[in-house]
Amino acid sequence: MSGSQENDGPAAVGRAGMEQESFWRGEFGDAYVDRNAAETLLAGNLAHWAATLRRAPGVTSALELGCNVGANLQALRLLRPGIKLSAVEINEKAARAAREAFPHAEISLGSLLDYEPAGTFDLVFTCGVLIHQAPDVLPHIYDLMHRASARYLMVCEYYNPSPVEISYRGHTGKLFKRDFAGDLLDRFDDLRLVDYEFVYRRDPVYPRDDTTWFLLEKVAR
Repeated sequence: MSGSQENDGPAAVGRAGMEQESFWRGEFGDAYVDRNAAETLLAGNLAHWAATLRRAPGVTSALELGCNVGANLQALRLLRPGIKLSAVEINEKAARAAREAFPHAEISLGSLLDYEPAGTFDLVFTCGVLIHQAPDVLPHIYDLMHRASARYLMVCEYYNPSPVEISYRGHTGKLFKRDFAGDLLDRFDDLRLVDYEFVYRRDPVYPRDDTTWFLLEKVAR
């Protein structure tokens, strides 16, 4: 791990981080659940995960940070029927839907800032979650991802070479683009870039929301 690691824990989370959590726990988070039904995302998710898993052999367990209703869990279960799935979700409505859809998965209701995994997972990932985190809480989430991963980390988020805030459905301070994978590579010297891919919203077969996924792997030092 490189750089200063001071003041990265939950106690250092500022007001912006607390506002983010309240925002996603409440009515806006509930509405997000309704807009993102797992079935409507299945084709694109299957294509994304098929490409990712081809570069990540041997994945038998996965942890998703911010699973919403479980669209990614659904794709992983279809592609790897025996995979052990775990997830964390802050919105009660979304967590309840994920638990109902995936009774054999371990779905924890709560904040990423409070979550502590009992063990490690072959793959730890986020999809459209880091973009909604206040910048001052990202180091804590990066540390959580690294700590929980036995081998692979994957982020599928909006990419921008430098941090930028974007208005989100009329709200400020709720959507941020940056080089999340670059942050992870700079923060941890035992990570290497395995692969990455941009997925265009106008893809005629498997469109996604102009996201870029990055697959990272822990390597021995």
